[in-house]
Amino acid sequence: MDELAALRLQIIWGADEILLPEPQNRRAAKAAAAEPVAVKLKPPPLASVLPAGPAEAVKIADGCASLEDLAAALRDFSGCALRDTATHLVFADGAADARVMVIGDAPGAEEDRTGKPFAGPAGQLLDKMLASIGLNRGNVRLANIVPWRPPGDRPPTEAEIAVCLPFLFRHIVLLKPDCLLLLGTVATKSMLHMQHGHAGIGQLRGKWYSIEIAGAVAPFACLVTYHPAYLLRMPAAKRDSWHDLLALRDRLGDENSAP
Repeated sequence: MDELAALRLQIIWGADEILLPEPQNRRAAKAAAAEPVAVKLKPPPLASVLPAGPAEAVKIADGCASLEDLAAALRDFSGCALRDTATHLVFADGAADARVMVIGDAPGAEEDRTGKPFAGPAGQLLDKMLASIGLNRGNVRLANIVPWRPPGDRPPTEAEIAVCLPFLFRHIVLLKPDCLLLLGTVATKSMLHMQHGHAGIGQLRGKWYSIEIAGAVAPFACLVTYHPAYLLRMPAAKRDSWHDLLALRDRLGDENSAP
């Protein structure tokens, strides 16, 4: 196994942070995490993110006037090789007028089989997490950074993310949610771009950020937390995710109660 493969394996295992040279006051760090900090971020122009060729995805996505148009455009889109190896397009699930849009990384085997995001054990845990603050699949919107399953459930590449992001951005603009919930490292770093490219998910979670997307009338607030699949491997992190969910509930107020 070469060095790059070893690093990728560590990221898959959740080891995405390095040790600091000085001892840290963990109690002080937890106290700080209890007070989420709002940081306004502006993604770089898409031209600087997309390699040559996928800029066509921007034109296609921007030409979609509805979520139905966007789903149809993705079904016909041939600019991402993942489409050729996947069984189904995994576009989205949930309400078309949701206040919260939940964004993960990529579909897995069960999602690819059913065509629905967040299926399988991780999806079942997400359902419980949402229910704990009065939400469910009927009043949120579920989507992923890329809508096709990468072979072998590997993480999506930067090129694959870049060609799919215009469609996700358009999805957010058309949906107009009050806030975004970013699950895991891939979703977080894809949406927050290079401003926090070297920060681990443990440093970014529990804080509110503001993302500006072309075509939207106002920035979108987003909250970072762990992916349910990571929580299944690391149950001790569920406590931190619970605090993140409470921050989401507080922001939504009392209007997020499930019907």
